[in-house]
Amino acid sequence: MYKIACFGDNCVDYYTESDEYFFGGNPLNVAVYCKRLGHESSYIGAVGTDRFGEAMKNQIASKGVDLSHLKQIEGKTAISYVTIENSDRVFGDYEEGVMESFSLTNEDINFILTHDVAVTGLWGHCEEYLEKIKSTGILTAFDSTDRPEDKITKIAIPWVDLFFFSDDESSEEELKKKMREIHSKGPDVVIATRGEKGSLAYNGEIYFHQGIISVEVADTMGAGDSYIAGFLCEYLKEKNIEGSMKSGAESSAVTLKYCGSW
Repeated sequence: MYKIACFGDNCVDYYTESDEYFFGGNPLNVAVYCKRLGHESSYIGAVGTDRFGEAMKNQIASKGVDLSHLKQIEGKTAISYVTIENSDRVFGDYEEGVMESFSLTNEDINFILTHDVAVTGLWGHCEEYLEKIKSTGILTAFDSTDRPEDKITKIAIPWVDLFFFSDDESSEEELKKKMREIHSKGPDVVIATRGEKGSLAYNGEIYFHQGIISVEVADTMGAGDSYIAGFLCEYLKEKNIEGSMKSGAESSAVTLKYCGSW
């Protein structure tokens, strides 16, 4: 059993058409999915003092994720407005709420260092901490979503072992070129999720392909994050890239079959 520390953003995914809401956010989702896969996980982030913040705390706790370093700050919990079009999620307005002022303390960082891997992403306000975290020898992972060229991503890249991003529009050759460029900046492995095209990984020498596992799709929310969780939990065993990609695809397939992240 491994210990996964996930830190950074969370949000309420509010579906405007159905008046439903679900809790999510990249590192939070990864924490929940790693726990689902049988490992210990922690989430370090911030929620507000509104009804969503309290409900989110309770639901995360019910999943068995360690919340000992979750902060509850006076104000509103982050919220994303979502619609569904052709079984795919479409994001509208985003209100960052208390996550806008989120930062890690030295105590938070020391807690993260008690884990086997440290995981964060583009929106978590944590890119500046990755150098210090990686310098201790702990494995680091970062998800840039579909923005591998973002200025925040550029700060994170040199201090990341496993770099994830999504790209289902580029041709395979264009994607391979992009992955080579990213790999040259520091990561050990670059992993691109490609929607229905599966995923592609590159370790500086070899490109690895993984197809999707076909299921009846209810909602794509959380599919990429559950892939990351599956990949990480398998990679921690023997750093087997092919096996990790397969585990990622299997984890993603579970999430695709229901509405919301978890």
